[in-house]
Amino acid sequence: MSYTLLSSPLQGFTDFRFRNAFNQYFGGIDTFYSPYIRLNGKLIVKAAYERDILPKNNTVDEVIPQIMTNDADEFLFVANYVKQFGYKELNWNLGCPYPMVTKRGMGSGLISESAKIDAILDKVHSESDILVSMKMRMGYENSQEILGTFPILDKYPLKNIAIHARTGKQLYKGGVDLDAFQVCVDNTRHKLYYNGDITSVAVFNELKERFPSIDHWMIGRGLIADPFLPMMIKNNTSEYPENKIEIFSKFHDTLYHEYTKQLSGPKHIVMKMYHFWEYFSSTFHNPHKALKKIKKAKDIQEYDRAVREIFNGER
Repeated sequence: MSYTLLSSPLQGFTDFRFRNAFNQYFGGIDTFYSPYIRLNGKLIVKAAYERDILPKNNTVDEVIPQIMTNDADEFLFVANYVKQFGYKELNWNLGCPYPMVTKRGMGSGLISESAKIDAILDKVHSESDILVSMKMRMGYENSQEILGTFPILDKYPLKNIAIHARTGKQLYKGGVDLDAFQVCVDNTRHKLYYNGDITSVAVFNELKERFPSIDHWMIGRGLIADPFLPMMIKNNTSEYPENKIEIFSKFHDTLYHEYTKQLSGPKHIVMKMYHFWEYFSSTFHNPHKALKKIKKAKDIQEYDRAVREIFNGER
């Protein structure tokens, strides 16, 4: 069975700069989801959100915008907003696990409120022709919460439901709950996508065997930690290219250059790249040592020197 690989959005990481650079040097991802648009009570889209989804800024084949909201009017506003740029689909985030979101009844904090989900989907489908897809966790407190939403979700012509097989309360701790994901497969008429802890070709093949009906697979943190992974999955190989460090170095430099153009001040740039290196470091033989070098860098010159030392140490 053929399958599709998708990039799960990570706020602060997988913006258009990352997507374009990733696609240029690694490939393997068929569809990218943009980090969520959030309105904060005002029907105004921030300039940064707009830049991220503008077609002229995206060189990848397909981007699907995402919204974070618990308000039907906000949903409709963003649906109409993204349509002006040619987008036909809007993904609704009911997956974000972070307390600053969930405490406001959004992200995975909304999953237990079936009546509110129903009211929002009813209004959106009544007043817009946008295609709606979902990104969800199993629930916030427990994996039973999502099951309560399925009778509601089954009423609507959703394109798909992508499920991260954890609860919101877990954040990213503990393992994924594959048994609970199977229960989801057995209890909805909708097409499901799998998301969660796809970190190697071997893990992907195990998941593919475990869930034969799933043909869309979403990679989140694993994409940043190992950008070679999607193409290795596509080629069914655990062998990295011989010029692995050269490719990664070019990718890093492109990403670094793009953020240098965008961010003001060396401290912001170094901090931005440090957060990427919290994932990137796992690409190298001694992740702890690599990250320590980056963490020590206090300015651009020290950062550049640390990066070159890491790359040269791998060659």
